[in-house]
Amino acid sequence: METPTRLKHVDQGSGPRLTAGSRPATPPWVRPPSLKELWRDRALDAVLRWVVLHIANRASSKSQNDFRRGQSPLTLVHPIGIDRNMDSGTIVEYIDRKQIVCAVVLGRKNQKLRMLTEHNREIGHAEKRLAHVARERLDPGIGRDALVSSLQNTVETRRQLQKQIDIEALWGVLHEEATWINLDAMAGFSFDGKISSDHTSAVMRALFEDRLYFKFDTHRFLPHSPERVAQIAAQAAQEAKKAHTIEEGSKWIRAALETQHSPVPPDKEEIIEILKSFYLFQKDSPHYDIGREIVARSGLEPNDGPFNLLVKLGIWNQDENLNLHRFGISDSFPPEVMAAVHQPGSEKTKARPDGKRQDLTHLSTITIDGQGTLDFDDAISIEPEGDGFRLWIHITDVSHFLRKGDAVDEEALARGSSIYMPDKRIPMLPQPLAEDLCSLKEGQDSLAISIMARLDRSARVLEYEIFPSIIHVDRQMTYFHANLMVDQDPELAAVYEVAKKCRQLRLNTGAIQLTLPEMNAWIDSNREISVTQINRESPSRLMVSECMILANWLAGRFFRSHGQSTVYRAQPEPRGRLIDEDGGTLYQNWMQRRLLSRVIIGIEPESHSGLGLDVYVTLTSPLRKYFDLATQRQLRGLLGLETLYSDDELRFIIQTVEQPMSYITALQRERLRYWILRYLERHVGQKEEAMVLEKRRNRYIALLTKYMIECSLPLNCGADLRPEDTILVKLERVNARFDTIGVSLG
Repeated sequence: METPTRLKHVDQGSGPRLTAGSRPATPPWVRPPSLKELWRDRALDAVLRWVVLHIANRASSKSQNDFRRGQSPLTLVHPIGIDRNMDSGTIVEYIDRKQIVCAVVLGRKNQKLRMLTEHNREIGHAEKRLAHVARERLDPGIGRDALVSSLQNTVETRRQLQKQIDIEALWGVLHEEATWINLDAMAGFSFDGKISSDHTSAVMRALFEDRLYFKFDTHRFLPHSPERVAQIAAQAAQEAKKAHTIEEGSKWIRAALETQHSPVPPDKEEIIEILKSFYLFQKDSPHYDIGREIVARSGLEPNDGPFNLLVKLGIWNQDENLNLHRFGISDSFPPEVMAAVHQPGSEKTKARPDGKRQDLTHLSTITIDGQGTLDFDDAISIEPEGDGFRLWIHITDVSHFLRKGDAVDEEALARGSSIYMPDKRIPMLPQPLAEDLCSLKEGQDSLAISIMARLDRSARVLEYEIFPSIIHVDRQMTYFHANLMVDQDPELAAVYEVAKKCRQLRLNTGAIQLTLPEMNAWIDSNREISVTQINRESPSRLMVSECMILANWLAGRFFRSHGQSTVYRAQPEPRGRLIDEDGGTLYQNWMQRRLLSRVIIGIEPESHSGLGLDVYVTLTSPLRKYFDLATQRQLRGLLGLETLYSDDELRFIIQTVEQPMSYITALQRERLRYWILRYLERHVGQKEEAMVLEKRRNRYIALLTKYMIECSLPLNCGADLRPEDTILVKLERVNARFDTIGVSLG
């Protein structure tokens, strides 16, 4: 038999050329172009035509007749080489677990072929699932060992032939055809001389193992387009990278687990990011598959393993705020934002009165905020007038310093709000703005937007005015100190008196005033946790809340009277009313909260049932909330200080800010609950007072009244309980990170 010569590329200086070995004589109706013609034309299509006709010459007479009629000899009509009446001794191949296995047919049994494989195993196999059937046969009578040896020799011969096949060169010639090519034809392209079953098997094996250039279908092959080849190559590179990452990552993690202090080398930072994503998002992680494989191979415990490893490596701490990572919230500002803050001209301008800004520096002005507050955005002044008062609410004029659409403004819009948690505060605006340039600091003149209201003895508004101003903060007080001084300080006493009357006016119009305590968790420098309740009805908190509600209501009326759209807040009627103006019990207040309707944000004025007001906006926290900043800008627009937002711009702001606000609210609530549970972890076994809220199908829901968190009791707890029953429960188990608390009847 002639030694086959495969097609190959030859570098002729100006591009690839195709050469072929000796070929048998061709009939007169098929004249191959001469080599001189091929080199002269420098065109692959001439080569391709000649090669196709050359293969057709070796085909059956039917194929030649088909070719004369214009039918392509490349198109597969049925699998070639399968003998449905194959005898014992026929050499066949099949695919098992992504491997090609060679076997010899021994006979038939139960509609299956009984075969002996190259691995000396007897198996049953369906004939229709064969991948290749040879024309040559072995003599079954030579014995089992000889048959296995012959199969192994056949496999070796086919592997050697496989090495001679240049798949890329084949594809370079054939890919423009974009048609299926059968196995015999493909073997003819690959080898010269007589084509045996070993040649066709070698082709099948080569194209089975390399799927880059051809689509594989055992007996036929479709050249991929160049675009598809590039896509498959990219996928293969990605899979190879993935396999390398899994192997190297799991190996490094195993070593890190055995080391006391294991710094993270730069080339393993990708592994860290994969583990973070896998742990935080589980099946929603884009790295779930690779993360799961790394965790499994490295021996990490599937649930807690990644978290504990990240803590061990010093990347996370034991109390890591995982929701910050899940929501993609950063506690730092991008460099371009900080650069914009420090641009020339951003320094604090000297506050001086002019034709548009009133000088109120003569008024006694105070701020009342929580301990540790550094961003002071509202202040209060009050003076007696007749049998009533003149009350000023001053809001820092943030918009004077912050331009619409600049880098700082865009960052604030994306953040939506400052975030306040027991262990971290993440501001909406950078510190130079929030805590210095725009903060209403004691002893300094500051730019503000002031709302002045003339009130009668019942705190009804007789008239009001809104204008830009310059103020001077005389006293900066905490809620605690204001509570201590309210009975001794005339100004505080007057504000408190006005606040109580404002509250009553709202209650008279149907406001729902929940009197639930506010929980506070404090973590000191030694990571010690203290949990306390804050009385939201204390004099100082009542003063601030009612003055701000009054300012927001008057601003809403101002917008409405001018027919001006802005960011309005509305609330439909609750689904039910359990409390009246007298307050109600703790149980009634807690259950009433469940019945409140959701607040609606829009650009048209509507009533706010919860506050008992006919219109409402918020503008008193422009340092902390973007909605308030946008409302302040609209107010400045009406005052002639800047251009107004269009309705479409307002709708865009509402749509943009509502998304972060939804998870910021949940984040703050869940983080407070986390630290309360962390505190309770140290008090497992202790008994606590609880109030039964409701009975469900398989459990009771109760409220731990000291901590204002809900828990559940099984129905078979040993008592028949009713809503509002006060009971003692024993803390059985608490896990802050998994947000679980288990109690039993105490």
